[in-house]
Amino acid sequence: MLNIKLKKLSPTAKIPQKMSTHAAGYDLYSCNEKEIILKRNEIKLISTGIAISIPPGYEAQIRPRSGLAVKNGIGVLNSPGTIDADYRGEIKVILFNFSTKDFQIKPEMRIAQIIFSKHEAVNFTLTLELDETDRGEGGFGHTST
Repeated sequence: MLNIKLKKLSPTAKIPQKMSTHAAGYDLYSCNEKEIILKRNEIKLISTGIAISIPPGYEAQIRPRSGLAVKNGIGVLNSPGTIDADYRGEIKVILFNFSTKDFQIKPEMRIAQIIFSKHEAVNFTLTLELDETDRGEGGFGHTST
């Protein structure tokens, strides 16, 4: 199990929570005293009121909540957003309203989810040739007809 230190930056901030036993993501909550109106086609940076300490070799990814996306047209603009292991500032979520209606972000509302992933350091080796595969340079829908 990964241990993450969490600091509440506001007394009303909520600790991320898993909503089911096998969920990969932990829901993030807005940390606002009043309702925030996210107008159609608008982008806003929403506070969570928390900061975390991620161990080296890991990152946190901020992803949209599927329920907000399908029911309300609300997404995370830079999805997935990355939080690096050396960042200690407040976690904020860039929400985008791609629906035709304004959306109310209520205090302590579940606005996104956070997932932790292990990653490797990479050493790039400059070469003139790459190993061959069946796929080769095919991409961007190359298997569709």
